[in-house]
Amino acid sequence: MAQTYIEYKFSVLPLQPGSEILIAQLGELGFESFVETDEGVDAYILKDKWEPEKLEGVQLLNNEEFIIGYTSRIIEQVNWNEEWERNFEPIEVSEQCVVRAPFHSTFHVSYEIIIEPKMSFGTGHHETTHMMLEYLLEADMQGKTVLDMGCGTAVLAILAEMRGAGDVDAIDIDAWCVENSGENISRNNCRNIKVALGDSTVIDSVKKYDVVIANINRNVLLKDIGIYADILKEDGMLLLSGFYLEDLEIIRKSCVTHGLKYVNNKLRNNWVAVKFVN
Repeated sequence: MAQTYIEYKFSVLPLQPGSEILIAQLGELGFESFVETDEGVDAYILKDKWEPEKLEGVQLLNNEEFIIGYTSRIIEQVNWNEEWERNFEPIEVSEQCVVRAPFHSTFHVSYEIIIEPKMSFGTGHHETTHMMLEYLLEADMQGKTVLDMGCGTAVLAILAEMRGAGDVDAIDIDAWCVENSGENISRNNCRNIKVALGDSTVIDSVKKYDVVIANINRNVLLKDIGIYADILKEDGMLLLSGFYLEDLEIIRKSCVTHGLKYVNNKLRNNWVAVKFVN
């Protein structure tokens, strides 16, 4: 059955980092898909889930440093595959990994991940996903137990298994992401990844992980860092992203409070990824 969506077309000046910030803030309101354009961002949300007055709470729209305009329209059905085919180009990470769509040609690299993102987040194009992929390429994943929180397309979970992880749990609060993750896991012939719907409350508190990955947003991370710390094995690694450079210190302090040790961080266009160990 076709579902009715609302499409918002935002024009953003300056385009960067305005578009990235806008996507992050709209994502917190429940927008399900984004297409970056030469003018700004096209954003989509189910009509039944949307209350237009919520836009008043988007901080960027009230920031005098940015000029943002928008129009909206109701659309009965979006051909998501067509949208992604028009806008999704392959990306290469650290000359070792390529993330591509099924319609792209094959690349000869160590790790080729085939993703059909549909409405899910996590193709490797966004700075946060790109940096998390870099961290996984640098780490020893052989035989590791891994938790991927906010898995989106499951691209990080897939690379973890390709790098040798033996047991990977992937969790997302969005049912569409869970469905899409399952499709991408099968598409990449992964066998060790289990996907679950929910938030941190569905984590098995008895199970311990060598690696916990959480690419979500500042507020969710701050709420759940204690849970991540509790389920990390001794010498386990926590990788966090989804926030800006100005939030790094509060994230670091929270992790240290829960007994974690800061190792280093990566930075791309003011987005941060950070590594801690238990």
